[in-house]
Amino acid sequence: MTADDSFDRLEDDDYPAYTMGRAADILGTSPNFLRAIGEARLITPLRSKGGHRRYSRYQLRIAARARELVDAGTPIEAACRIVILEDQLEEARRMNAGQRATDSSLPSTAA
Repeated sequence: MTADDSFDRLEDDDYPAYTMGRAADILGTSPNFLRAIGEARLITPLRSKGGHRRYSRYQLRIAARARELVDAGTPIEAACRIVILEDQLEEARRMNAGQRATDSSLPSTAA
């Protein structure tokens, strides 16, 4: 792997580039919050060879949304469930938009 390959990976939203400490700093929260949302199965950090948790930008966005809900008074378990449902809804919308684009590009079969 070259240095350019490593740099390109940083552009990948799923690349686990952030340690737990750095992720907590970015989110303005504690490592305990990250552990709690991991236990609630909102996000599953990847592990380094040494067993340390590593987070991606995508996971940090998900964690930030959970933190917003918790800060607004939502219990952490409920916040995690809400974020999961929001994420599923967004994925369904993306899939529907893709299907509509595919359907509109097909020739019409008028009877």
